Amino acid sequence: MTDDRAVEDRVLPEDVATSVGDNDADRSALVILRPTGPIGSDAASVSAWFDTMVDSDAPVLDGSLAAEREAAETYARMAKAENTRRAYRAAVRAWCAWCDKRGLTPLPAAGADVAAFLASERGRGLTPETLKLRRAAIRYLHRAAGCAVPTDDVAVSETMAGISRQAARQGETPRKKVAATAAILRQILAPIPDDLRGLRDRALLLTGFAGALRRAELASIRVEQLEQTERGLRLTLPQTKGSQTDAVTVPLPYGQTELCPVRALAAWQKAARITAGPVFRRIWLPRKVPPDQPPPLPRIGSQAITPWAVAAIVQARAAAAGFGGREFGGHSLKRGALTTGMDRGVHPAKLKRLGRHKSFDVLGEYLEFGDLFEGHPLTGVL
Repeated sequence: MTDDRAVEDRVLPEDVATSVGDNDADRSALVILRPTGPIGSDAASVSAWFDTMVDSDAPVLDGSLAAEREAAETYARMAKAENTRRAYRAAVRAWCAWCDKRGLTPLPAAGADVAAFLASERGRGLTPETLKLRRAAIRYLHRAAGCAVPTDDVAVSETMAGISRQAARQGETPRKKVAATAAILRQILAPIPDDLRGLRDRALLLTGFAGALRRAELASIRVEQLEQTERGLRLTLPQTKGSQTDAVTVPLPYGQTELCPVRALAAWQKAARITAGPVFRRIWLPRKVPPDQPPPLPRIGSQAITPWAVAAIVQARAAAAGFGGREFGGHSLKRGALTTGMDRGVHPAKLKRLGRHKSFDVLGEYLEFGDLFEGHPLTGVL
């Protein structure tokens, strides 16, 4: 039996690197005043400790101060989104592997060594955005272990500044995923067949577009979070990137065209017989059988697809429609929804609400502007 893992479970490091970064939220990461990590240990021990530490659950409280401190530290780690923790694990593994090859101790580290590591990673072709993530992960590692942070050393800051300047000089700028606007989405949907995978992918694409959803939000949707109303579905997200502690309600309205997300979802759920649990799941395709035998049915998994699977599905369907698949990704549906609204003259405040952004600056990052000369403020004046 084969499955669509090759399509769905590919890791897309460029998407991960752009989802977390070296920002103020990272700088305010876990601060522990007492050493707790394997200080001075070999690289393998540090890497293993970090993996376990990042994924650990809060301990059972027994009334002791030690247990309460451990619980507080664990809850502080939980403030990081799963995507961030996953990216940090990969970055710390890379850092420890580099230290091991050079006979260095990864914890604690010297600023000069961190700078050399970043220069080495740049030499391997990593982008400045990915290197910012590497730096943030090393900072988090040291704070979690109660060590002095080496990433604020002037050598590190100047190295990163030089890398960014060189990248800009070479025209190497972060490439945003293409916005899957309504017009593009129609072209992507056109060749999708009405088989089981086609029904799932169509529902996924339309739900992500109509709700301006991020890939993690889309992958985690459960039947219990969908409420039927006269005007469409109310999707309740327990948490989002912009709201980690409060639930957010996203409207999925009925449509009059082939872009209707409600009917697409209903068709997929009916065909897959999904009445509870994750809405979007992996599908295992059956092996080929002789022509004289009835074809076996695909098998639908019980677990939700991953956020990377969402990006892979978008890319695969875009490529099948004749687009450059790698130009699309997990952000394409959200960017497409907001860009479509902008092109239709929707007020920015409504776009900000649809995208659930905290500021208009963040909203602007998701918009894809067309002809820069169209509607120029000085048209007719110059």
